[in-house]
Amino acid sequence: MDLFGNALLDYCEGNYSEDLYSETSISDSDIFPLSYLFRDFKEMPKLEKKALDMAKGSCLDIGCGSGSHSLYLQSKGFDITALDYSKGACKVAESRGINQVICGDIWKIDLKKSFDTLYLLMNGAGMAGTLEGTLPFLIHLKSLLKPGGQILLDSSDIKYMFEEDDGGYWVNLNQKYYGEVEFKMTYKGQESKPFDWVYIDFENLQKIAHQAGLVAEKVLDGPHYDYLAILRAPTTS
Repeated sequence: MDLFGNALLDYCEGNYSEDLYSETSISDSDIFPLSYLFRDFKEMPKLEKKALDMAKGSCLDIGCGSGSHSLYLQSKGFDITALDYSKGACKVAESRGINQVICGDIWKIDLKKSFDTLYLLMNGAGMAGTLEGTLPFLIHLKSLLKPGGQILLDSSDIKYMFEEDDGGYWVNLNQKYYGEVEFKMTYKGQESKPFDWVYIDFENLQKIAHQAGLVAEKVLDGPHYDYLAILRAPTTS
């Protein structure tokens, strides 16, 4: 059931009647406006604009959604490939004029080439699923990079959700990492299967990136505990 893709298709084809809703294991249902997924560059938040301005060489937009980031990079002359697991999202990206769209699982698909820049925007680091899953995920992403290539991703430190009245934080260190959540979407009365997602703080990201043979630097802080990071691969393979 491709609720995300169906919602994008409805919006793109003029059949918009309602928005997506998202819900996690630690938060209530929240509206996800479909119009936001079709924004142009001037409507994007500062973190996304900065990330797109840092593009170099051949680029892969992982989890491209409706293709807004890919469209911008294509308009600037970059060799950009848009990738998404959702068939509906890929149809939308193609219909919007993106030249290279691939539908598939980033873990399984043979892309047949490597890239200078990988993009994982809109909390794209969450694709790792769990904190433990972040290391193999980054190792796999590194295998898709050319020597000296870069990964540009954003995430959020959701520790603020556990803040107490006295300014401290209540986090049970004996349980799973506080940024690990179960996520699901609802659209037109249908509910997706829950899936794992991780919001990773920069300290942990930097440490795990080092273990994967990447150098992580924070590029920019966002307005609400979010940040943009760059992960650089060695210049020799």
